[in-house]
Amino acid sequence: MVYKKIVIPTDGSNISIEAAETAIEIAKCSGGRVYGIYVIDIVPFVGLPTEGLWESMKEILEKEGQTALKKIADIAKEKGVDIRTEILEGTPAKEIVDYAESKNADLISMGTTGKTGLDKLLLGSVAERVLKKTNCPVLLVKSKE
Repeated sequence: MVYKKIVIPTDGSNISIEAAETAIEIAKCSGGRVYGIYVIDIVPFVGLPTEGLWESMKEILEKEGQTALKKIADIAKEKGVDIRTEILEGTPAKEIVDYAESKNADLISMGTTGKTGLDKLLLGSVAERVLKKTNCPVLLVKSKE
């Protein structure tokens, strides 16, 4: 199978960078394009008492997303692979699946765990939810650590 459109969800963690490097190599070999996405998870902020608090948190998370996406964009450019990046808001698994479908992706490449301790407890579940909800092949990359 030739992978021409590969979606790379990232949170900036080492494992998401490893997943990006793997996807970029696959895209390079197949002449494909990669789509880097960062999802701002809105669930923890639903019902916040003040609009201002959400706006300041969103600004921080957007900067974090820009930094994470720049890392994978730099890797793609270094390898000569075309990349598009986007920051999305919503529930991570749903946004990843919907985005991959909207791009008619051939592959989703992501890490098995998130970047924080709580994410590691809960959130191998993002990868698990993506696997359950998508019809697109998913490449899960396990940390070398």
